Amino acid sequence: MMLSPPPRNFAAETFCAELRRLRMARRMSQLDLALTCEVSARHVSFLETGRTKPSRAMVLNLAQGLLLPLGARNRLLLAAGFGPVFPSSALESAALAPFREMLTEMITRHAPNPALICDRYWNLQEANAPAQVFIAALQGDSTQTNLVRLITESPNAPHVIGNLPEVLHDLRARIELEALEACDDPLMREVLSIVTEAATRFPIDRLALARSPLMPLVLNMPNGPMQFLSAIAHFGTSEDVTVRDLRLELFFPADASTRAAMEAAAVPA
Repeated sequence: MMLSPPPRNFAAETFCAELRRLRMARRMSQLDLALTCEVSARHVSFLETGRTKPSRAMVLNLAQGLLLPLGARNRLLLAAGFGPVFPSSALESAALAPFREMLTEMITRHAPNPALICDRYWNLQEANAPAQVFIAALQGDSTQTNLVRLITESPNAPHVIGNLPEVLHDLRARIELEALEACDDPLMREVLSIVTEAATRFPIDRLALARSPLMPLVLNMPNGPMQFLSAIAHFGTSEDVTVRDLRLELFFPADASTRAAMEAAAVPA
């Protein structure tokens, strides 16, 4: 009597491949993942070959061991045939209304300095009035709202951003870390490829650069160059995918002349 492999369905096949892909993206062996999740390496092997069907709790355990973002944890659950655990509410939904009001108040109160909100893939969600001025200068006649594409593809970018090569290389370094955290997210890979290609078009010699502890964003505006430093806030107190993926970026004047110009712009005529 022949021993036949257990019947497999599409979801199981998808889970097997997805688990292996995510594990390899994290550069973990089956033993590494097993030790992290406190299960046997044999069990991880059986899960990747489809010999064992995972429980919902095991999928979540593996996702935690792989340090997956909440959206990726939902996708791994779906691949295993389970429903998502973490909500993914629209930013305009009633459920997130208090959070959205908080964000709007934060960026409004940050004026006259620029502030903006984007998602994990750098799609602009909201910006205060000062930030809209700078974004409009980059957009020109375009309606592009992905910040990475604006910085890398807008014909206005080399004129608006006074230190574009340095900004591109700094942005690439940031997105490389975000792509690593996202664990082989296809959309994040696309964002990284866009900024990497742009950085090759604007090479810099870091060894020749004057070393400085700060690298401001230099914007060439009609009344002269302005320099800004930024702080980025993430929101980790929610289990909603949308909230976890948001980035709040606050810009602050990096020199006295920029501070004076922003304050003067805020004074009513």
